[in-house]
Amino acid sequence: MAVAVLSKQLKIKRLPNAVGPVIALGVLIALLYFGRIFFVTSISAMIIAFILEPFVEFLIKIHFPRSVASFVVCSLALLLLYLMGLAAYTQIAGLMNDVPRFSERMGQLVEKARSKLEDLENKTYQIVVPAQQRQKEAAAPPDRNPRRRKPGEAPPLPVPPAPTQIPEVRIHSDRKPIADYFYSRIGSLYQILLMASFVPFLVYFMLSWQEHLHRSFLQFFEGEDRLVAAKSLQGIGDMVRGFVVGNFVLGVLLAVVSSLTFWIIHVPYPLLAGPLSGFMSLVPYVGLPLALLPPIFVALAGGNAVASIVLVSIVVVSLHLLALNLLYPKLVGSRVHLNPLVVTFSLMLWGFLWDAAGIVLAIPLTAGIKAVCDNVKGLRPYGKFLGD
Repeated sequence: MAVAVLSKQLKIKRLPNAVGPVIALGVLIALLYFGRIFFVTSISAMIIAFILEPFVEFLIKIHFPRSVASFVVCSLALLLLYLMGLAAYTQIAGLMNDVPRFSERMGQLVEKARSKLEDLENKTYQIVVPAQQRQKEAAAPPDRNPRRRKPGEAPPLPVPPAPTQIPEVRIHSDRKPIADYFYSRIGSLYQILLMASFVPFLVYFMLSWQEHLHRSFLQFFEGEDRLVAAKSLQGIGDMVRGFVVGNFVLGVLLAVVSSLTFWIIHVPYPLLAGPLSGFMSLVPYVGLPLALLPPIFVALAGGNAVASIVLVSIVVVSLHLLALNLLYPKLVGSRVHLNPLVVTFSLMLWGFLWDAAGIVLAIPLTAGIKAVCDNVKGLRPYGKFLGD
């Protein structure tokens, strides 16, 4: 009896200790979900700062002040972004002018595919259904004659006419579904554009105030904890920089090679299809089908021959396999050590919280958490669990 009472008391004492972390985890997930625009904007600015940091360091080595170097690098990055946007706008404008021709071509392809399906259905019917049964069905006349009356049978009573139905009056709204969708999303679009306008300023201040922020952050810790915090920051910085810069370099390389190859084989709009295919190829798990969509779509709509479409597919698949098996391990894989199960769960979790942006940011975020766990003594088992 005493043992049972003691066990109940222990369970009651342990219950608050278990409820606290669960509540904290729920609050954290809710904060990440409802504040996703803020977090995605901040993390995107950090990633851009990591990409531009090597250029700032290069200018500092040739005796540029950090603030001036940060301003020059950010200005050049904005200029490059403007030129890329101008090139993309030119390609998209040409694509919009060719939309009627593309629509006609796609309609022809759909009609051709439908006719082939009908032919396949007829051939299958001829194979499956016996010839004698098909002859009987074709020879049997339709039974359109009324039933004959027997001698002495009274004629059938006339069928009264159906009552006149009052046509249903439907009130059509002037607003179209597309307009309704636009009005429902205009608030979110405004928030995204508002937050995106802060990205250049965040990147500049992150680059110019990096040393001050690093020193100020370490002031929160003392003794051995300060050393652990410094190692954690160094680990996160090395990992994120290696992952982000490696992916960026690999994406640029794939975009350039894809655009050049599409131009050589006369794929329409290579400067639009090439970069889209190159960077989409880096998306985990679904990168290959996403990379195939832009060039195949413009090739089909442009009226290219089947041989050109097959050649485009071979080029995209070859570049994807080359990047995945040869370049990715050297540029990115050596920095990020996550096992495939953790990668899959991280993609699901961050994709649920932040949609498409979460899928893109899932691996660097999870790898950053692993870097912290590897440097904090009490969290090292979790780092080993996340690692490969």
